[in-house]
Parts: sequence; structure tokens; C-alpha cells
Amino acid sequence: MAVHDAIDVLNGKWKITIITCLLFGPRRYSEIMRDVKGISGKVLSRELKEMEINLLISRSVISTQPITVSYSLTDYGTSVQPIITVLSEWGQTHRKQISKKTKDR
Repeated sequence: MAVHDAIDVLNGKWKITIITCLLFGPRRYSEIMRDVKGISGKVLSRELKEMEINLLISRSVISTQPITVSYSLTDYGTSVQPIITVLSEWGQTHRKQISKKTKDR
């Protein structure tokens, strides 16, 4: 089922947050670590590898001294932005509904 495929690719606590971070442009590993609060280095590495396998991001090695690695969204990865926008809007509505329900008690 196509929905399962989409959920499989975006599954996990961090992928959507990483994509959102990269929507602002290419980032180095350390910049992503700083921007994505609470993620460990091991988990970030794993998530980036999975996202690269799924063609959402590209990894560029820049031959500086020391070598710099930069991550950016592919065109395909950028296509997830409308989904993130809708999820964000739904999350805001949900939060209001839950807050309203809690206040009504």
C-alpha cells in the first residue's frame, strides 16, 4: 500500500525534523546536530544514511582541509515539504482540540 511506503520512508522521530532543517539550505553534520535538538550523533548518522538511500538527501564531500561534508535535500526530498506543511497545520489544530477538551473538563 502506498501509504505504508510513505510512512516507512519518513518513519522515526527525527526524519521530518531533519528534512525541515535542510529546507533552509545545505547543512554540515555539525549544523544539523545543533539544529535538531536532542538527537545523538549515532542516530543522526543512521538517519542521514537512510535518507540518502531513499534519495531524499544528497551528501557532498568538499575537499577542504579538513574535509567538509555537506547534506542537502534532493528535488525529490524537497517534494516532502507540502506534506510537512499539512502535518504541521494538522498538529496545530490537534493541539487546540486537545487543549479545548482539557479546559472543558
